[in-house]
Amino acid sequence: MESNHTNNTTPNTTPVAGNGKAPKVVISVMALAIMNVTTIVSLRGLPSQAEYGFGSIFYYTLAAVLMLIPVSLICAELASTFPKKGGLFRWVSEALGVRWGFAAMYYEWLAIVMWFPTVLIFAGVAIAYICWPESFDAKLASNKGYTLVTLLVVYWAATLNTFRGLKASAKLSTYGGMIGTIIPAAILVILALIYIIMGKPIYLPVDQPFFPDFSKLNTLVLAASIFLFYAGMEMQAVHVEHLDNPKRNYPIAVFIATIITILIFILCTLSVGVVIPEKEINLVQTLLIAYERLWSNIGLPWMGHVMAVMCAFGVLGQSSVMIGGTTTGMLMVGKAGYLPRPLQKTNKNDMQVPILLVQGIIISCIVFILILLPSVQSGYQIFSQMATIIFLMMYIIIYIAAIRLRYTQPNKKRPFSIPGGNVGMWIVGLLGLFGGIAGIILSFIPPSQINTGSPVVYVGILIVGVVAFSVVPFIVYACRKPGWFDPATQFEPFDFEIEGRKASQKSKWDADYVPPKELVDAFVDKRAKRVYEWISLHGSKEEKASAAAELAALKSKNDLMSTSAVNEKNEADKQDDASLSSGNEVTKPD
Repeated sequence: MESNHTNNTTPNTTPVAGNGKAPKVVISVMALAIMNVTTIVSLRGLPSQAEYGFGSIFYYTLAAVLMLIPVSLICAELASTFPKKGGLFRWVSEALGVRWGFAAMYYEWLAIVMWFPTVLIFAGVAIAYICWPESFDAKLASNKGYTLVTLLVVYWAATLNTFRGLKASAKLSTYGGMIGTIIPAAILVILALIYIIMGKPIYLPVDQPFFPDFSKLNTLVLAASIFLFYAGMEMQAVHVEHLDNPKRNYPIAVFIATIITILIFILCTLSVGVVIPEKEINLVQTLLIAYERLWSNIGLPWMGHVMAVMCAFGVLGQSSVMIGGTTTGMLMVGKAGYLPRPLQKTNKNDMQVPILLVQGIIISCIVFILILLPSVQSGYQIFSQMATIIFLMMYIIIYIAAIRLRYTQPNKKRPFSIPGGNVGMWIVGLLGLFGGIAGIILSFIPPSQINTGSPVVYVGILIVGVVAFSVVPFIVYACRKPGWFDPATQFEPFDFEIEGRKASQKSKWDADYVPPKELVDAFVDKRAKRVYEWISLHGSKEEKASAAAELAALKSKNDLMSTSAVNEKNEADKQDDASLSSGNEVTKPD
């Protein structure tokens, strides 16, 4: 039977939330697939790989084997095995304990926060290229005042839209993914084919070897950023409860997104390389220049500005889905007792406004730092590599958790599981671990293609930044208070908590075992009692009064349950006595 408790006995039912009601389905399979594509795919990064020519195919394929495919397979198994609310936080916590589950969720959120400004920079360039002529576009895109204002406006516009709720965020991200990513990608490839057929000069660097020279690691750093391109497949798993039949449909959505992602990256990168000479490639502006030149090739230069509008809208959609996905996960973590109560508040649309505001302030500060740096491109590279490192740290935790769960919960029903049993899991997990570790090592090496200043300073900034940010979740976890837990949360207890064991210990539950509602409710009430007892000692006057009322209600509930249990036992004893007096034997259970 399913790992989550439901009132239905039929398989593949919609998971039941903590209030006992099935959540309303608001996301279709295709919509979630597009949300995943929107989360993963960003055309802005294509120029960094176009420098490698046909060698980019090798890098994209290698990164897919070492990153995208392992992540897709493992996240599909974990999401279908644990369809309860929580996503990444639940998966890792079930395997490694809540401390590491909180750390993994924090790393995902932090990586997005660091990565966001690089996406916003592209949005600013796209908006600049809406204007005429191209020379003016380039100057405007390089203007720091314009860039600062545009980045902040785009980000906060997406954030305000997220305040409207999940439906609004999902709708904008779906349209943004189609209009701003998938359609422009198809247009880019078609225009490049027309350009080639017309016999125009091809600038794709054919002198670049298909296989790289691994002895020159500093030439591989930009290629290592492909790992960041593929990041995010797990992010929308927090919305698994909003799918109809998530155990079947989530893996389908993942595989659809994987195929679309690989095709977009390879074909679009080669298309950019066809029309832009290697020496003219700029990490920020090249894509928009490529569109302008390709449209000019067929006598429609003004269409380049239309493409700029579409790309800008795509960034807005991508921002919307990223903002909503990561902060929704952090809200669940907070209500489970790992963030202070003020950060757990939501608006009438059930959106986590305080967390969204904190995230917005941090991103705004990073935007200011990027703009004030002498070289925006250098700062762009530093934040991109730091985000890559933190993302890969999170994925390494996921791989380890997936492998461990095969041994700590071997009997758990897995509607979708990686083929090959535990051997298949080890192969996929080790591929992912190798890719993650290799990507982290490469990310610390200054790239040869970009002037990042002193190599010592570059590496020093990355090391200090990664170490400083990495210890934060463990400090917060150590400082957590019982009163941070929200007794009204719909986040269900972890399996190891209900079973009364540590996450590291092997589960004794059979495959068909579902913990009875009474057992789950008893654990929830016990946890709530501890919280209210803490609030009654440390809370404000109003909080103490509310806690006292809740404790009284819990006591009344437990007394009622105890009385009911006694009455049931007395009634059973009376029936036994009646049976004995009539001469019938009664066999009592041990």
